[in-house]
Amino acid sequence: MRVSLIQMNAGDDKAANHKKAAQLIAEAVASDRPDMVVLPEMFAYHGMTSQGRRAAAEPIPGGETYTFLREQAVGHGILVHGGSFIEQDGERIFNTTVAFGRTGEELACYRKIHLFDVTTQDGREYRESAVYSPGGTVVAYDAGGLRIGCSICYDLRFPELYQALAQAAAQVLMVPAAFTLLTGKDHWEVLLRARAIETECYVVAPAQWGPYPNDKGASYGHSMIVDPWGQVLCRIPEGDGFATARLDPVYLDTVRRRIPVAHHKVL
Repeated sequence: MRVSLIQMNAGDDKAANHKKAAQLIAEAVASDRPDMVVLPEMFAYHGMTSQGRRAAAEPIPGGETYTFLREQAVGHGILVHGGSFIEQDGERIFNTTVAFGRTGEELACYRKIHLFDVTTQDGREYRESAVYSPGGTVVAYDAGGLRIGCSICYDLRFPELYQALAQAAAQVLMVPAAFTLLTGKDHWEVLLRARAIETECYVVAPAQWGPYPNDKGASYGHSMIVDPWGQVLCRIPEGDGFATARLDPVYLDTVRRRIPVAHHKVL
C-alpha cells in the first residue's frame, strides 16, 4: 500500500485550513498516486485558546470537517486517515481521528487517550485537559489489506498503548501530531523509531510545522514514515508538503520472522 503523509502549518481559520489540506491532498494524489493519505493532528483548526477550540468543535458524524474528509476520500477514490480535529459530544470535546474508505464509509473513530498537560523547558505550560476529555478505547481497523492502529501525538510517549495495538494485530501505527519545537527536536524521531522497532510495525507520522497562530510557540514538523526495522523511509523536515512511501506486508512479515518479538513476550 502506498501512503502519503501531509505536513502543514494550520492556523485558526478552518476554511483556509480545509483549502490548504485539499490542495496538498490533490498534489499528493496527482504526483504519487497513493492508496491512502494521512493528515496531521488538528489540521482543521490549530488555534491555541480554549474559547476558540470550543467554538471550532464539531459533531461526529456530520460536522464540516467530517464531511470534508469524506469528500476527499470519495472525490479521489482513496483511503483517508483524517489526522485529528475537535469533536463536540454534548458538553465534552475530544481530540478525534476519523478514517474513511474509498467510497466514503467510516472505517474508524478514535479519541486521543493521553492529554498533553506539561511544562516545557522554556517554562511554557500546556493543559489539554482544561479543554479536552480523554478517550478510553484502543482502536484498530482494516484498510488496504493492512491492520491499522490509531494514536495521536502525546500518545507516542506511552508504549503500553502501542503494545495493545500490536496485540490487536496492528501492522501500521498512525501518529498524527503537533509536537512542540522544543520537545520534537530531542524526542520525536527517537520515539517514532522506538515504537516501530518494539512493535515491528510501520509508523506513519504526519505533523504540524511552524509557528502557532497568534502565539509564541511552534510545531516541530519532520513528518516521517518509519519501517518495522526502524529505518526512516521518507521525511519532510519543514514546510507544507507531502511525502510517500510503500508499506510492504511481506517485508513486515520478514522482520517479524527474523526477530519474533511477539512470541518472546513474557510480561
